[in-house]
Order: sequence, then C-alpha cells, then structure tokens
Amino acid sequence: MSDASPARIAPGRRKLRFLKALLWLVLAAALALLAGYVRFASLLTVDETQPPRTDAIVVVTGGAQRIGDAIGLLNAERGSRLLISGVNERTGREELAKLNPKAREALSCCVDLDYRARNTTGNAIEARRWARQHGFGSLLLVTSNYHMPRTLVEFRHAMPGIRVVPYSVVTEQVDVTGWWYDWPTIRLLVPEYAKYLVVSARSMIEDDPETSRLSVIIGGRKPVSPKPPDRIGPEQERRSRAVAPERDV
Repeated sequence: MSDASPARIAPGRRKLRFLKALLWLVLAAALALLAGYVRFASLLTVDETQPPRTDAIVVVTGGAQRIGDAIGLLNAERGSRLLISGVNERTGREELAKLNPKAREALSCCVDLDYRARNTTGNAIEARRWARQHGFGSLLLVTSNYHMPRTLVEFRHAMPGIRVVPYSVVTEQVDVTGWWYDWPTIRLLVPEYAKYLVVSARSMIEDDPETSRLSVIIGGRKPVSPKPPDRIGPEQERRSRAVAPERDV
C-alpha cells in the first residue's frame, strides 16, 4: 500500500502547474516578440513615390547619403529650409560642402546645423526647438529606413502638434529584404528593434523627452549638449578665438 498522501502530492502538482504556466507565458512572449519583429521589418519597405511638400526638412546624421538625399529634397522644393541634426562639433559648412558639392549654394542660404543633439531623442528635441522658432507646422523627416521607425516615434512624441512625414533612405550596405535570413542584416535590425520597443514604451509613460529622466538613463547621458547653440561648432569656436583677449606672456 502506498504511503503517499494527497497532502504530500499536492505541492508537487502545484509546482508542475506553475512551471507549465511559466513555460506558456515565456512561449507567448517569444511569439509576440517575433510577430512584432516581423511587423517592424515590414515597416522598412520604402515608398518610392514623390514625398509631399512640407514646411521644412530635418535630416538625422549617420551617413553621407542621408544628407545628400535631404539636400536633393530641399533643391526639389519639398521644404523651404533644412535642419541637419546631430552634426559633429568639428564639422563645419565647408566640410559638408566638400562631401556634397551640389549642396554648397543651399548650405549658404537655407540650411541650419544642429551640434547639440547627442542621440535620436536629442534630434527630436532640437528639431522641435527649430520648428517652433521658425513656425513650421510640418516636417519631412529623413533618415535610414532601418532607423526610421524609432526616429518617427521620437519625433511624433516630441512634437505631437507638428505633422511629421517620413522619407526613408536606403543604403547599399544594408539589405533589409534579408531581414529573416541574412545574418549581418539580422545583427543590425534586432538591436534596432529592441531600441524601438524601449522608445515606444517610454513615449507612453512620459510627457516630454526634454525633461524625462528615462531618456537620460536609457541613453546613458543627456540627449542634448548643455552648451548653448551659439557656443558650439567649429565656426563659433573660431569666432571665439578671434575675439579672445591676448594674454601677457
């Protein structure tokens, strides 16, 4: 006769049920993440139709092709003015003109350079400040196609009153059609998808990215440089050195 009692068997059954429920929960979460990744990858397809005309254009730095395409859109009158956001502090208009010879005229009249943005959140914050300064009600947003979903969330969260229209740039180095079998593409897209999920969640629980502690914690630093706009960039540095008083030796 077995000496096992219901009281002794019940805890084992409860543990087994718990493990099964946990397994199903993990499986459901994995399937949800996979489905989300498939949807994210489907957002990367590029609409090749001519973009609508907007008040202005914003391009997020990260590749010479992005800036070249944005200049082309400016010359095609898709916007009246262009902001290049996230420019390196050592890069001036002359360096940009050398990289984009056809942009020299536009750079001298219709292009503003933002040196303060440190990441995508900073790009959105600085673009909002620029749009408000000029009274723009719509922006054409230019960045790489794999970067667009996250950037679009950041921009629309930062400026809900401004219409933001995406314009994705396709680079030869990234073939997003191989999102499910090409390892270099997967290695690029999976972290980008994770960042997209974090930004989407953050945008639902915070009011303003400029005053958000989460954006600092997630980004590892403030999204915008504390330097004032008129004190950052190579042109401002040269001007400061030119007017600096001479020191006695």
